[in-house]
Amino acid sequence: MINGPEILPEKMEAAVKSYKVKDLMVPLSEYATVSEDATLYDAVLSLEEAQEKFEDKHTRYRHRAILILDKEGQVIGKVSQLDALKALEPKYQDMIQGEGSQRFGFTKSFMKSMLADYNLFASPMDDICRKAGEQNVKIFMSKLTEGEYVSADATLDVAIHQIIMGHHQSLLVTAGEKIVGILRLTDVFAVLFHKMKECFK
Repeated sequence: MINGPEILPEKMEAAVKSYKVKDLMVPLSEYATVSEDATLYDAVLSLEEAQEKFEDKHTRYRHRAILILDKEGQVIGKVSQLDALKALEPKYQDMIQGEGSQRFGFTKSFMKSMLADYNLFASPMDDICRKAGEQNVKIFMSKLTEGEYVSADATLDVAIHQIIMGHHQSLLVTAGEKIVGILRLTDVFAVLFHKMKECFK
């Protein structure tokens, strides 16, 4: 009998190198988008509409973020569910500076003191939601970085490396100079987990 763990690395390596990014990406035409002139409210509505399409089986893609398009239809940023939450309280923009600071571990007491010290969410929720809903998406969207682009013809190991090193939830897939789709962490994980189970059969 062949021991599972002994064959796992070889099979997993074959799995990640046999897939190309274009095999797993979500086509750009099927992703939730809004224009750069949209508000947070517009973005949330777009995300809700995309979720409804998923639930109604009109699409197989469940969306957790929205792409922001400029006037030429080019992707200039992303708004995740976390970005939308942070937009409800503008003070978070001053508190959280840079990518690294978002990953510090904080004690419960320190987190509680921050709520008081910064007077977070002190206004009535109706007022918070109204003001946030009027904000332009460009204020709180995540701007794209060089490490978030991956070629449609790249093998999956290249994409996984970028996702891990950049702590990305998704990558923008390119064909030449054009963005053609989105590669999501959830889809990559699903494929690899399926292959992992096959290794132990």
